[in-house]
Amino acid sequence: MKILIIGSAGMVGRKLTAALIAGGLPGPIDGLILSDVVETAIPPGAPASTRSVTTDLSKPGAAEALIAEKPGLVFHLAAIVSGEAEADFEKGYRVNFDGTRALFEAIRLEHQKSGYKPKLVFTSSIAVFGEPFPEAIPDDFFHTPLSSYGTQKAMGELLLADYSRRGFFDGIGIRLPTIVVRPGAPNKAASGFFSGILREPLAGNEARLPVGDETRHWFASPRAAVKFLLHAAKLDTSKLGARRNLTMPGLSATVGEEIAALRRAAGDRAVALIRREADPAVAKLVAGWPRNFNAARATALGFQAETTMDEIIAIHLKDELGR
Repeated sequence: MKILIIGSAGMVGRKLTAALIAGGLPGPIDGLILSDVVETAIPPGAPASTRSVTTDLSKPGAAEALIAEKPGLVFHLAAIVSGEAEADFEKGYRVNFDGTRALFEAIRLEHQKSGYKPKLVFTSSIAVFGEPFPEAIPDDFFHTPLSSYGTQKAMGELLLADYSRRGFFDGIGIRLPTIVVRPGAPNKAASGFFSGILREPLAGNEARLPVGDETRHWFASPRAAVKFLLHAAKLDTSKLGARRNLTMPGLSATVGEEIAALRRAAGDRAVALIRREADPAVAKLVAGWPRNFNAARATALGFQAETTMDEIIAIHLKDELGR
């Protein structure tokens, strides 16, 4: 099978590529197409036919060029993050919505010409939901996103369901929890501090905390995110019916519980590196985000995530810091 990863240079994209090369899916890989707006380094062990394509999915002709080789499996991970989508309205819609629709349209047109029908895995977000929330949000809770990013992802979900219903591709959308501990440098995601208050102190650096300890959110590790993607790629989508989008399992925890787990892992010295610096704008944005989910549907279909913050920190220590 030939596999296309759009958004391959990002953290999840790189980890997904490595997992595929390591045999994360059954059967041989005939080739990998790694696409992003920046060049993606081809990792060791990749199939000889693997190539990196630097392109912007929202530009005219870009999606058609990627689909021309008719990959049997497409992972659509590309998006700008929540904070950037909120700060730059036009860019958010161009990348997160126009790019997604361009991809879906390119597949539809190729389907009409040749019968091409790939499996497509789309990464959505829990930001498609907005308050007021029940105690635990079920899959069928109504979409009332309170950010441009959430709105863009919600529209992507609707398109995915409709294009799948029409038979243009076999799609599945997975709503990712906030990924912690996210390795690397801080990004523009409004949720970035959730990782920062763990990642930076564990590396001996200061971290900024813009919200209170009572702030609760929904988390999973990078390792779990990759497993979600691989499981979605293998899943028999006839089990989904018309409801093609799933909320992934995760861990509901407060900032205070994150800090307590950090103390257990690295002691008071690490916790002392957290600098409390209230940011009303971030606090207001985060206050409208969902905090807890009932992911029974995804769990019944075999998706799994961590159940404690201690486990999430241990995964970061092992996978990123080698300890």
